[in-house]
Amino acid sequence: MYIERVPNRNSPPAVLLRESYREGERVKKRTLANLSTLPDEVVDNMKLVLKGAKVSMTETIPDNFEVIRSRPHGHVMVILETIKKLGLDKIITKTPSRTKNLVLGMIIARIINPKSKLATARGFHEKTFSNSLGKVLNLERADEDELYSALDWLISKQDKIENKLATLHLDNGSLVLSDVTSTYLEGRGCELGKYGYNRDKKKGKTQIVFGLICDKNGCPIAVEVFEGNTSDTRTLKSQIEKVRKRFGINNVVWVTDRGILTYSNIKELVKPVEGLDYISGLTKASIRKLAEVEAIQLGLFDEVNLVEFESEDSPDERLVACRNPLIAAKNQKQREALLQIAEEQFELIIKAIKREKRALKGADKIALRVAKVLNKYKINKYYNLNITNLGFTYERKQDLIEQ
Repeated sequence: MYIERVPNRNSPPAVLLRESYREGERVKKRTLANLSTLPDEVVDNMKLVLKGAKVSMTETIPDNFEVIRSRPHGHVMVILETIKKLGLDKIITKTPSRTKNLVLGMIIARIINPKSKLATARGFHEKTFSNSLGKVLNLERADEDELYSALDWLISKQDKIENKLATLHLDNGSLVLSDVTSTYLEGRGCELGKYGYNRDKKKGKTQIVFGLICDKNGCPIAVEVFEGNTSDTRTLKSQIEKVRKRFGINNVVWVTDRGILTYSNIKELVKPVEGLDYISGLTKASIRKLAEVEAIQLGLFDEVNLVEFESEDSPDERLVACRNPLIAAKNQKQREALLQIAEEQFELIIKAIKREKRALKGADKIALRVAKVLNKYKINKYYNLNITNLGFTYERKQDLIEQ
């Protein structure tokens, strides 16, 4: 093979890739490709290669290309293909549309790097992108108003999407996992924003409460938002009705924590309903009471990790106790850390009592200082205290600490 330049009258010469071959005694040639549109540098390199020369790409590429900016792409495609593999894109809607792409874009962006809708839109934009997501879904010109409009469209499809998920993942007799949490709000524009128990420890902030329903594998099925002053126990009724009435699943085992499935909720909302069973945890007070009356034989935990037992206070319930050594070790470590911090504070009080100038005197004043430490760290039950007008001593209740 060889490259030949063929004159072309008043036009640039044609650059052809040709091959010679023999037909009988005559030598002929045929054209394999027209290379006229290629740059002269590329054609020259091809000539060298056809003559047997070695062309180093590592030497020529840096001289001919300048990387101005690149789009991180791999993680975007991994999430997008996972969404398609799970069928979530078709559960949202089977019809391709820009709104669908906006929703998928927000889901992927939420997984990669959760941000506000304004920051998410900027991440799509062709001039301020942080990855290839805007390019892949053709959202490079999307703004925050479009994203909010897509959320309005999505909320109108919520029941339909949740019903599809329930059909795929829930059956009669299934375990249903349920829990609630909350998040605080900035501003006062949300109608559901109320003052309540703030898990984020943000004083002076309104919040919303939302409850999540999952299947036994933790796959989300449905979510519901409540006013911020809604207690955990008050979310249970609507969640049970949703599963039984809207999803049409009458026989389920409800799994949730002790803060939601209280004795009153069990009595009023669960036991009267045929086909509704439950799994939950006992409160610390209930466990302590059972241990005190020896319904739980603590000695058995030295031999096995699971103990099934009965109690007269819960005649219709199957009680199972489990000792978790990891949690026990964690609690012991935290307790010891608190005790050491408290004892450092106790030693400062003792020094204040013994100092020569402006010494701390009087049982009432000493007790007040000690009470502040005990109330702060919640460890008063672990100490024997002796407070007098002229002194203060403390001693650990070692037997109680080791229990």
